[in-house]
Amino acid sequence: MGKKKSNAPSSNMIAQNKKARFEYHIDETFEAGLSLAGWEVKSLRAGKAQLTDTYILVKNGEAWLLGSHIMPLNTASTHVLADPTRTRKLLLHRKEIARIFSRTQEKGHTCVPLKLYWKQNLVKCELALVRGKQLHDKRATEKERDWNREKARVIRDHA
Repeated sequence: MGKKKSNAPSSNMIAQNKKARFEYHIDETFEAGLSLAGWEVKSLRAGKAQLTDTYILVKNGEAWLLGSHIMPLNTASTHVLADPTRTRKLLLHRKEIARIFSRTQEKGHTCVPLKLYWKQNLVKCELALVRGKQLHDKRATEKERDWNREKARVIRDHA
């Protein structure tokens, strides 16, 4: 018996919030577990998740992931009414939740998820405490990215 082939990408990355790295300055990162239903895990194995416009809310000493979109598979969720944008609980230590809550109370600070990934057989979410970038910061980021791309192109052509 050979290994079962899957359609999912071979890396441990499920979804990434690329917009977050462009929109915000990242101050501190955390790793959180995710409380999921069975159909959600199957969808994540197929790589059907999206983190755009997602944020973290701390309420009553618990952290919640709001706005994430996990597309239900029609084969996995036949007997359950699947809500793709339901609020999912994040599993963090009490001290981490307290730190996130205190930092998000400061002006200009928020908490956003950066990526969803597999760690052995568990789904983890990388969170970041962030500050919003201003327009000139975004322009500088874009300029630096273009310069690095141009540098790589020159090196590749002359090598």
